[in-house]
Amino acid sequence: MRHHRSGRKLGRDSAHRKALYSNLAGALFEHGRIKTTLAKAKEVRPIAEQLITLARRGDVHARRQALAYLRSQDVVHKLFSEVAPRFMDRPGGYSRVVKLGPRQGDAAEMAYLELVDYEPGG
Repeated sequence: MRHHRSGRKLGRDSAHRKALYSNLAGALFEHGRIKTTLAKAKEVRPIAEQLITLARRGDVHARRQALAYLRSQDVVHKLFSEVAPRFMDRPGGYSRVVKLGPRQGDAAEMAYLELVDYEPGG
């Protein structure tokens, strides 16, 4: 039994899972909202929030730590220059998960993972 074993495996090995989380977090910072499965959204949310907290610090070391995780200079630049300043006065809770219902093909529960200040169409 998996008592007190945190985290979902999502049918992937650890390297694939880490790459998935990195790509989803990068897409969230780039677009402000992503549509994914509920399980993936719940796993990526704490990672994205930690990266925003890191970006709020704004120093060189924080930037390098974010770059090591996200592996895209463009996404890290957007995170530090656009996303983090919007949340400077907020003490956490930068993202939300909005459930959408089952997916047509396989009935997987779908959700939006979005930043709390996301404006549709904006």
